[in-house]
Amino acid sequence: MEELLRVTNLKTHFFRPDGVVRAVDGISYTLNKGESLAIMGESGCGKSVGVMSLIQLVRKPGRIVEGQALFEGRDLLKMGKEEIRQIRGHCIAMIFQDPMTSLNPTLTIGKQITEPMLWHNYAGRQEARERAIKLLAAVGIPSPWQRFTEYPFQFSGGMKQRVMIAMALACEPRLIIADEPTTALDVTVQAQIIDLLRRMKEETGTSVLMITHDLGVAADFCDKVMVMYAGRVAEQAPMDEFVERPCHPYSRGLMNSTLDLGRLKGRLDPIPGAPPSLLNPPAGCRFHPRCSEAMAVCSEKEPELVEVGPGRKVACWTAEKEGCKN
Repeated sequence: MEELLRVTNLKTHFFRPDGVVRAVDGISYTLNKGESLAIMGESGCGKSVGVMSLIQLVRKPGRIVEGQALFEGRDLLKMGKEEIRQIRGHCIAMIFQDPMTSLNPTLTIGKQITEPMLWHNYAGRQEARERAIKLLAAVGIPSPWQRFTEYPFQFSGGMKQRVMIAMALACEPRLIIADEPTTALDVTVQAQIIDLLRRMKEETGTSVLMITHDLGVAADFCDKVMVMYAGRVAEQAPMDEFVERPCHPYSRGLMNSTLDLGRLKGRLDPIPGAPPSLLNPPAGCRFHPRCSEAMAVCSEKEPELVEVGPGRKVACWTAEKEGCKN
């Protein structure tokens, strides 16, 4: 498959008076055209900061300090303000995590959906209006011709999330970054949205970066997965192999603390403790204070992300013991 995005050693830090928060601390991954990648991990592990860095949406005191993000051969991190504006919403679109604060309360829904189409010269005014109404219908908004003229305060939280998805699909981008796109939706609408994203992926070859806590959604939609912990990558794998056998102890912890994927099991088994402060992360493997399988080396030396199989990488000293290394 043809490569669309290659991220190499991306580091985004926040420079605060009390120290430097290493929110994203050297992550690397690739995404091919037509592929979907799930980025998973606990809140605060750097998932959202990592993807917002790609389109230069990190605000001060945050700053991208190192790395490369090649999108169709061009480095997104080296682009000037005007060049990256041409990319946002057109080539790369983002579905933001909080629909309640992502829509402009003073503009109609129709105005906000048609704006990127008009700004990027994707469609004329009448064509943009017709496409916007079709998109509202596609994401499950009733009476879309009427809703087109209404304001965000007239929409529920779930409906606002569907509007955000319609905005992201407006210009048929080559890459969609979806940050918890189905969080505020009930299961029926959630299934409709996933089907809509799947159809677009199949029909137009759109790639998707999906940040999610829902392993069921990720397993149903995504081709592969990247697990992050404390700003770094813990594991990367094809989704079917990951569900069958996660290699990293943190990945297994996520699986055990999640509602099953069609398997019968008893009570949930949450990961003990809490993620570390990224102002002063622990030495060695950042997960070792919470890991039941930790060895002496885990607290002394940071494991590298090594390939353990086709398309599969893991950063763990116990991987060989678990039979995850070749």
